[in-house]
Amino acid sequence: MISLPARQTALVLIDLQKGITELPLAPLSGEDIVERSKTLAARFRAAGSPVILVNVAFAPDFADAVHAAVDRPFSPPGGFAPDWAELADGLAEPNDLRVTKRQWGAFYGTDLDLQLRRRGITTIVLGGIATNLGVESTARAAHEHGYNVVLVEDIMSTFTEAMQRFACEEIFPRLGRVVASDAVTLDV
Repeated sequence: MISLPARQTALVLIDLQKGITELPLAPLSGEDIVERSKTLAARFRAAGSPVILVNVAFAPDFADAVHAAVDRPFSPPGGFAPDWAELADGLAEPNDLRVTKRQWGAFYGTDLDLQLRRRGITTIVLGGIATNLGVESTARAAHEHGYNVVLVEDIMSTFTEAMQRFACEEIFPRLGRVVASDAVTLDV
């Protein structure tokens, strides 16, 4: 169990959007991640802790996307459908904060850090898709910004079980604490 101060803790969910949750994922499906995230988000809301929903989206001409030379660029199977960037159905509540990013991590180029600091948040609890891309990039930046980081292993998934295992066993323990969602409690 891990007990966190409700007033200083936020839940940050990465890329739980239609175009990403529908991809083939492992070890859990996007549908499983969304349902588990809804349950954890309800606990955070009930405790008065902020829930921050992050999605990735781009201008129609992709002028705001990262244009670095890479060996393996990302393009979702079937391309970017019109609803690709919309959050999964039933995830958002009216008082949730929304952040749109244009790269893997949720800190660079967004107001996430400002929103957290203005609310007195010192700990972020992270989940989402993909574990070793958006979640890991956000966890690294949070650690570098001085936040306490809690990574919820059963509300994240990626493209292979080996990728998931490496992130959760080798990278995340160096950035914060790795727990299951039912081990997170909030002190009101």
